[in-house]
Amino acid sequence: MLGASSYTYAEATAGQDLNCWIGSHIRTFEFLDGVPQVVVPDNLRSGVTRTCRYEPDLNRTYQEMAAHYGVAVIPARPRKPRDKAKVEVGVQVVQRWIVAALRHRKFFSLTEVNQAIRELLERLNQRPFRKREGCRASLFAALDRPALGALPAERYEFGAWKTATVNPDYHIEVEQHFYSVPYMLTGQAVEVRTTATTVEILHQGLRVASHARSVETQKATTVNEHRPKSHQRHLEWNHSRIVEWAAQTGPFTTQLVETILAEQRHPEQGFRSCLGIIGLSGKYPLDRMEAAAQRALRLRACSYRSLRSILEKQLDRLPIDDSLPAPTAPRHPNIRGAAYFDDVPPTIH
Repeated sequence: MLGASSYTYAEATAGQDLNCWIGSHIRTFEFLDGVPQVVVPDNLRSGVTRTCRYEPDLNRTYQEMAAHYGVAVIPARPRKPRDKAKVEVGVQVVQRWIVAALRHRKFFSLTEVNQAIRELLERLNQRPFRKREGCRASLFAALDRPALGALPAERYEFGAWKTATVNPDYHIEVEQHFYSVPYMLTGQAVEVRTTATTVEILHQGLRVASHARSVETQKATTVNEHRPKSHQRHLEWNHSRIVEWAAQTGPFTTQLVETILAEQRHPEQGFRSCLGIIGLSGKYPLDRMEAAAQRALRLRACSYRSLRSILEKQLDRLPIDDSLPAPTAPRHPNIRGAAYFDDVPPTIH
């Protein structure tokens, strides 16, 4: 309700949460087609996080919305209804002329309710005064409307704020989805602003990341530049690039790498082993890498650890005796072999 003309706006909302609170303010400004200089709300918890006679704390989203429209918010003092006497009277008027008129009707959506409210609201604002000329609408056009500020070019987009701590994997969690931030902020507290379409992450007042909002749960949205350099290099390697590198080293290294990739149950496991072998190539010459790969294949020890052990102990420098048979399983009384099962009759359970 506006102070000079008592021009009134009312609507029904699903609740009193922050989203409804901010939405009601926006729709009120749009109904007035302008913005007042000061808004005097009650101390609803959605808007006022801490009541105080002198310096109340406003919700951050509420402050942001007020700044967007250029409005000063001065909550009424606790238990001081005279600070908003016009509003107290306006609530009584709405209850008598709108709520009472609709009390016997049934509605099946908020849209239906607000459509009925809007019709009665227009009648209320057009209703002539009893003791003076004109009505709320005419007095609004003469007094309040010229004093209102212009609406901004863009409507305020609701954004909820929260504080989060960056996980060790340089991601934060927002509604069960994970968004990346620069890895240097791991373990630090950041501020997160979430809208219907975006997720903004700020550190010490500066925006450090921005993502399109995702509705997928237990998934991650990651910007490659947020990863450490070592992680970025790790992701640059794939199956074909690893085999291509091995081919430049020699045929035994190629065979060793392909064997490792084929034996692993998950490709990522094979990639990590191969990346370890690539790292060894920076410490040892190519001829030693080839000799060590040949020995590892001969011993059927196709792994990064085996290749590293061969190189560290300089076993690659020893000659390979091709006349020796390939290693077999050791003899042991508990190792029965395949022939044992040929004599066991089949059993049906």
